[in-house]
Amino acid sequence: MIDYTEMLSRLTAAMLIGCIIGLDRNLHGKPTSIKTLGLVALGSALVTMTTLDYTYDHGRIDVTALSHTIQGIITGIGFLGAGVIVHDRNEQVKGLTTAASIWVTAALGIVCGIGEWRTAGTAVILLFVLFFVGRPLERMLHRRWLAKPEDEQRDTAVHEE
Repeated sequence: MIDYTEMLSRLTAAMLIGCIIGLDRNLHGKPTSIKTLGLVALGSALVTMTTLDYTYDHGRIDVTALSHTIQGIITGIGFLGAGVIVHDRNEQVKGLTTAASIWVTAALGIVCGIGEWRTAGTAVILLFVLFFVGRPLERMLHRRWLAKPEDEQRDTAVHEE
């Protein structure tokens, strides 16, 4: 059994991590928000912790039951993430990063629910490195390798003036 302090720590950490990810998505104008991803992480941690409590027997955890719970969470979250992916009129796919954010938020909730603090902390750091570096890096690479010939001519003409 998990004591109340540990339970509160795990659930609070999961919820706060989800809220922080939701804040980033919200600030970038995406459909998920602080509340949405806070709930995803909190729910994932809650279900994981409940499974741990109910499968704990004489100092051992039923790994099969825990594995099935995690599989169920990830599958369910996949459906939630699929709901934010859309094709627009130009056949562009939108919402993939938001869907992936929902998925990783659930995974972080699971990790917090298990109490793997180093794994959760490392994943959050890597997630935010990706969020902060990913967009500028993509823009730079697009300009470098996907520039249209007329764009290059226009850039050259501007630099010659």
